[in-house]
Amino acid sequence: MLAEINRNIESSSQFVIDLQRALTAIPALGPINGGPGEADKANFLSKFMRDMGIPSVRELQAPDPAVPCGYRPNLVAVIPGRDTRKTCWIISHLDIVPPGDRALWRSDPYTLRVEGDILIGRGVEDNQQGIVSSLLVAKALVESNITPDMNYGVLLVADEETGSKYGLDYVVRKYPDLFGPDDLFLVPDFGGPDAEMVEVAEKSILWLKVMVEGRQCHASTPAAGVNSLLAAADFITRIPSLHQRFDARDELFNPPFSTFEPTKKEANVESVNIIPGRDVFYVDCRVMPNYRLEEIVEVIKTIGAEIEAKHGVHITYDYVQFEQAAPATPDDSEVVTRLLPRIRAVYGNQPKLQGIGGGTVAAYLRNAGHKAVVWATLMHNAHQPNERSSISVSMKDAKVMASMLFD
Repeated sequence: MLAEINRNIESSSQFVIDLQRALTAIPALGPINGGPGEADKANFLSKFMRDMGIPSVRELQAPDPAVPCGYRPNLVAVIPGRDTRKTCWIISHLDIVPPGDRALWRSDPYTLRVEGDILIGRGVEDNQQGIVSSLLVAKALVESNITPDMNYGVLLVADEETGSKYGLDYVVRKYPDLFGPDDLFLVPDFGGPDAEMVEVAEKSILWLKVMVEGRQCHASTPAAGVNSLLAAADFITRIPSLHQRFDARDELFNPPFSTFEPTKKEANVESVNIIPGRDVFYVDCRVMPNYRLEEIVEVIKTIGAEIEAKHGVHITYDYVQFEQAAPATPDDSEVVTRLLPRIRAVYGNQPKLQGIGGGTVAAYLRNAGHKAVVWATLMHNAHQPNERSSISVSMKDAKVMASMLFD
């Protein structure tokens, strides 16, 4: 059976091109990114999957008044297996990011360009490759009239690029009965070009906005003011001390320790001869899961109190992002023990479990008690100009997904 499925996938290069071309032409940008949402893309894919012969396709609509249709779509398609109590889910996202500077693109980002095995266009890797690979499996099952050992579920979610409030977070909260306790979850939205990176854990994420209030004055009379930039600079130079306070290591992660990085700095005054009275900067913290983010904030605020006393400023804080790490997926869970040997069989490599510093939608599943793995074979050019995806890799990833369905 699996050999027949693989033959079907191997003969589907034109299917990959045609589907990628259609998807790339539908800019599924969320409203935060200046777009109308994912409805047009979801409508296309809903009809596409029904026309393929998938017996069960439904849409879970998350209300959102910020888009013209009033909702954000999440598509659920299921092909029944012999054991209908258990489903292997492949979860990809519908939305994309804007093209960025059009001058850096060698062609229209919303018109697919084919260069041999490579497809170029906005969204072709992030996350249309995952969508295409998952539908290659569905196509092979339907056309070969093969019933897998368990249900095969394709879940296409909205809003991944801007927080998932209307996407997988919504689905997990509002439709908990969609998933069973023995279900398997694969999210093809992170990975390396050698197919060896298998993500099972994430660090906690804290993005902190720090607002330093002093008193503006003329630069020739500094005693008349309180220099907020000087205080902010002092604060920024103390952020690296957090590495000594929170020094736990775990080689599962790369890097294997917490990171604390001052990043964005807002503009203050417009003239050189003005001492600024307000400065704003941001800190990006990727924290090992054994620490609570409240601990990090407490230490940062202790530093801030010292800065206030030294410089005579007032400091306030705001959370841009505050996400405590979800529980890691155990290395002996079924989704892991099924996936690793199947990657080896298709790619002839040595896949390795890894933790990452960024957040993925798998966190919503893990927080709900599900065992999820994030894996795909990717060139790591998401969000870049001239985004690329490989036809052959899309088909190989599909073979891995298909083999998950059979004992």
